[in-house]
Amino acid sequence: MFQNIAPRRFIFSIILISAFIWITLVNLNEADKLFAEIQQQLSDGLGWLIILLANGFLVFVIYLAFSKHKNIILGGQDAKPEFSNINWIAMLFSAGLGVGLLFYGVAEPVLHFSSNSIHEEGASFSDKANLAMNLSYLHWGFHGWAIYGVVGLCFAFFTYNRKLPFRVSSFFSGRFTKNIWGRVSLDVIAIIATIFGIATSLGLGANQINSGLGYMEILEESFMSTIGIVVVITLMGLASVVLGLKVGIKILSQLNIILCTILLAIVFFGGPTSYILDGLVQNLGSYLQNLLSLSTNTQGYLDSSWQNGWTLYYYSWWFAWSPFVGLFIARISYGRSIQEFLIGTVLVPSSIVFLWMGVFGNAALYQEFIEPNSLSTAINNDIAVSLFVFLEQFPFSKLLMGLAITIILTFFVTSSDSGALVTSMLTASKKENTKEEPPMILRVVWAISLGVIAIVLLAGGGIGALQTSVIVTGVPFAILVSFAAKSLLKNLNQ
Repeated sequence: MFQNIAPRRFIFSIILISAFIWITLVNLNEADKLFAEIQQQLSDGLGWLIILLANGFLVFVIYLAFSKHKNIILGGQDAKPEFSNINWIAMLFSAGLGVGLLFYGVAEPVLHFSSNSIHEEGASFSDKANLAMNLSYLHWGFHGWAIYGVVGLCFAFFTYNRKLPFRVSSFFSGRFTKNIWGRVSLDVIAIIATIFGIATSLGLGANQINSGLGYMEILEESFMSTIGIVVVITLMGLASVVLGLKVGIKILSQLNIILCTILLAIVFFGGPTSYILDGLVQNLGSYLQNLLSLSTNTQGYLDSSWQNGWTLYYYSWWFAWSPFVGLFIARISYGRSIQEFLIGTVLVPSSIVFLWMGVFGNAALYQEFIEPNSLSTAINNDIAVSLFVFLEQFPFSKLLMGLAITIILTFFVTSSDSGALVTSMLTASKKENTKEEPPMILRVVWAISLGVIAIVLLAGGGIGALQTSVIVTGVPFAILVSFAAKSLLKNLNQ
């Protein structure tokens, strides 16, 4: 049972995670304050670097997609894709967005719209709404998926074309990686980033489900009920990951896409359709026109608290998630060309994001237009209820809220099971065949660990602690990915 486990990587990761859990639980009263201080220091000191790297990876992806390397097949010239295009997109979308898009799809545009930190005094409704949508597109669009694309391509190329194990250390060669502990250190950084990145999403999802059930008066909203939801979803994720990639994860991903399409269609056709379409066209055009200025804005001459809580948090989240999503999309992308891989992992998901944000965001802003502060007040008081306050304005609102909770639940499970699968692959022995499922014991341990860490973070400071954990783990991995991109380019040119 234990022969296919990489002992150093597994034990070292477990020790570090256990130490974090113990320190947080022992100092529970001080944890919230400490998390906030760490987040502030990292954001203030390294914010410019995170923004620079995120833009650099987008440029790098565009270059690779149309370079002389674009026709290289991941797995060799004779390799054939393992999954259809529909299943491929469904799985990477479910793993890469999931809970986050449901949590912020309505809330973020409304919060940006109502924020005094980013608007000029006396700005019109139209200008405020357009900027709010532009920023939402910035945070969920090309940059994040470019980060996923770079890391995913590194995993895929070095594993399938260089016949190396699914590990971050496989990206590098040199004096540092010749030492076993050098390789272990690189892999453990990726494992820790993955674990905390996924735990953050699970915590957000549990908060949203709890708020939704409380809003519908089905379950009293409390910390203990949130913990109960985390436990239930962890067990469901455990069951799914035990079934494996081609059964549990694949089927749940397909279900996610179907349910999301239904909810999207209801909001589009049942809401202000013409207003949404007008907004979609204007928002996308404005976003593309202002992409350079939006993506390089560090708020260097202003109070940076807004930037720290939004753009830097998101970019760090993308980086923290990148080993998880990158490895996962690499695992399902065997047989695809570099160009197909990058277009599929950057352009297609970004387009889906623009559509989702455009429909839900513009419909929410329309509610604010016809009834000022109807949404913004509720969302500023409790961001987790945003989707449910929004859906209350539609016919059969209870039914729609139930559908939304179901979608959040399934996304929650796909994030949990995909995360457990990926972390298992990172801690499996290098003898493990890349097409085989990692050892069962690893999948079980990591599925349970994700739930435990989410609970600890919620206990230690709620959403603030979740955000801090992402930034703390995302920053070092962002630097690591920049060296990985250099190594990839060097190997492609050989």
